[in-house]
Amino acid sequence: MRPSHVTLYEVGPRDGLQAETAIVSAADKIALIDRLSKSGLTHIEAASFVSPKWVPQMADAREVMTGIARAAGVDYPVLTPNLQGYEAAKDAGARTVAIFGAASETFSQKNINCSIAESLARFRFVTDAALSDGMRVRGYVSTVIACPYEGPITPEAVASVAEQMLDMGCYEISLGDTIGVGTPADVARLLDVVTARVPRDRLAVHFHDTYGQALANILTSLDYGIATVDASVGGLGGCPYAPGASGNVATEDVLYMLNGLGIATGVDIRTIVEAAWFISDVLGRTPRSKVANAMSRA
Repeated sequence: MRPSHVTLYEVGPRDGLQAETAIVSAADKIALIDRLSKSGLTHIEAASFVSPKWVPQMADAREVMTGIARAAGVDYPVLTPNLQGYEAAKDAGARTVAIFGAASETFSQKNINCSIAESLARFRFVTDAALSDGMRVRGYVSTVIACPYEGPITPEAVASVAEQMLDMGCYEISLGDTIGVGTPADVARLLDVVTARVPRDRLAVHFHDTYGQALANILTSLDYGIATVDASVGGLGGCPYAPGASGNVATEDVLYMLNGLGIATGVDIRTIVEAAWFISDVLGRTPRSKVANAMSRA
């Protein structure tokens, strides 16, 4: 049964900009987040506390976190791959952190230089510290449909990682089709298995739109009762570790579909479109979303 309300989890300022080749200034990142904060969004992923050697786009994470105007009722999660990143995030005022794993052994090695088992052991240090400090932890599982190096990934492999993240204390697990190859049939097979082991109300979906399937995949997920959808303003991002992967599904495109279905979000589409154009102007291009372009012309 489709949910009557969906939470849009905005990932553009972190996952989106992290994968852009251009370096966006801290001032522009802060301006983008402040615009998004006025839209009705309740979750805006703001930064990633990772080594600037590996992700130079996120070198200003502390400056961004301390510079944004935090709106009441809005959470600003950050990615923290290890305990060092967690401590830096806590010091910068984060209240929710995220860990990022994979269902593919090869992708895990290329992305975070360790096996799946090793990554989960590292994450436990982060989750234990965060929960002890009264913070919430979100888990990401990437390559849930296929891996650019291994090919198709079994739903059972995804369910295993998701279940372990849940057991270590993650309040929610986001399932990511990192390279955007999934179809509704793939998503149905995935969710048949994962929802048997992880409650639906603890799951989110995160689709890339490489083959134009993201909205169809989200619609399938809604039919499974999934009520949290990750999306990126203006379709920002991609995946630097997945050759050929294009951007995340655009927040405004998802919102337009949800509005048409009569599903409440509490998010104002015009404010999102304006934010999409703002950051696209900064990047020197038009937004990748159809809705932003259509509404601008209108």
